[in-house]
Amino acid sequence: MRAPGCRCPGPGGDRVNVPAPEHRRLRIGDTWRDATGGATFTVEDPATGKTIAEVADAGVADGLAALAAASEAMPRWAATPPRKRSEMLTATYRALTERSEDVARLITLEMGKPLAEARAEVAYGAEFFRWFAEEAVRVEGRYSTAPAGGYRILTVPKPVGPCVFVTPWNFPLAMGARKIAPALAAGCTTITKPASQTPLTMLFLARIMEEVGVPPGVVNVVPTTRAGAVVSALLADNRTRKLSFTGSTEVGRVLLRQAADNVLRTSMELGGNAALIVCADADLDVAVDGAMVAKMRNIGESCVAANRIYVEEPVREEFTARFAERMAALSVGHGLDDGVDVGALIDENAVSRIAELVADAVDRGARVVVGGERPAGPGHFYPPTVLVDVPDGALMLGAEIFGPVAPIISFTSDDDVLRRANDTEHGLVGYVFTRDLRRALRFAEGLDTGMVGINRGLISDPSAPFGGVKQSGIGKEGSHEGILEYLDLTYAAIDLP
Repeated sequence: MRAPGCRCPGPGGDRVNVPAPEHRRLRIGDTWRDATGGATFTVEDPATGKTIAEVADAGVADGLAALAAASEAMPRWAATPPRKRSEMLTATYRALTERSEDVARLITLEMGKPLAEARAEVAYGAEFFRWFAEEAVRVEGRYSTAPAGGYRILTVPKPVGPCVFVTPWNFPLAMGARKIAPALAAGCTTITKPASQTPLTMLFLARIMEEVGVPPGVVNVVPTTRAGAVVSALLADNRTRKLSFTGSTEVGRVLLRQAADNVLRTSMELGGNAALIVCADADLDVAVDGAMVAKMRNIGESCVAANRIYVEEPVREEFTARFAERMAALSVGHGLDDGVDVGALIDENAVSRIAELVADAVDRGARVVVGGERPAGPGHFYPPTVLVDVPDGALMLGAEIFGPVAPIISFTSDDDVLRRANDTEHGLVGYVFTRDLRRALRFAEGLDTGMVGINRGLISDPSAPFGGVKQSGIGKEGSHEGILEYLDLTYAAIDLP
């Protein structure tokens, strides 16, 4: 199967399947419609700065129309047999897998990541539909005798209701899939507001789900450049019963305050400031490989990216040399070109912010080992960069870098590095490399994070609970716990002597 679209030229003669104009509109209920007043916005290729599409720009009225469609569809979808919901999710998984190349190229074109990374995202995102297709038929309550006798306890899980999803630009398919799949499995309907930088992939997914038979109103998509007004209106409407957001801690705090007025169920996957710890007893081959994945996956534009690399003093020089050599060997260019390892960052603001963080560190005494200077030419590029002698006061140690920049800091004791690793408002993930099992477990228990990678730089998996603590979020996505976020529990007391 292939969704209709126009074939647009890319670099080197490559061509990308951009959704046709009728599928760059809002998906509301059973129609693809223009925004109220006909407003549109442009989507650009971050590697060239050129416009690749115009997309309908939803306003408040459009958001509320999507909520009306989701509310109308809610009773029918909740009553749909779990097996049927499961089969639709499985069909979505298969369709995404069959169209993997088209989806991956679209992701690269609008987001900038290399094609190999985009293909991996499609595989990862599709897995959420397969995983939650299996979970859809395993939602269970319980029946038991009350401890004092005289009656029975019956618990019945029910879908929470229409859900509002706000998704980021860095994983334009996977972050939506991670929310939509469990919601549909649980029997909820959805309204997704994708990032304005990368709306095309989510619209493509909506088209796929329409084709596989997901009923009208179950999956609604409203791209907009007026996110604040649209999302605020949705959260203020008492038909909305759930909010799931992936993005910055700053925006998450605002949305939590708004969600409080209607006491909405919330799932928040917010910012990170991951410490990656390399102990002197680590296998350095494993540590360097793991650090490369943890730092450079998705060009470093990931909430689970290694933000601070702490290396125990006896192996600091060797690790730094080997890691810097690997970073220097990465090729930078358009993500659709062959052999490219590092694509464009999302926009000019991202590049400028990273350049400012590097300049601040250097001004404070840090030394650039690799990279550190933006290349000339069009596009939003920044080279893989390694800094050493980064002082504690450097801004990049307290900020989420969100790019291909790796500060390396030495440490001399486990207690000291744990204190420094935990000295942040964030608590999403940490990484530890050591061959000492007891030491690994002490770090796993001592890090104030929701997730820990031990001798591994890649931890995300649809079958595992993804989420943070402190100001990195609330709730879990993926795994069995992921579907529980979309279920309320009704308790019935049944008189039975």
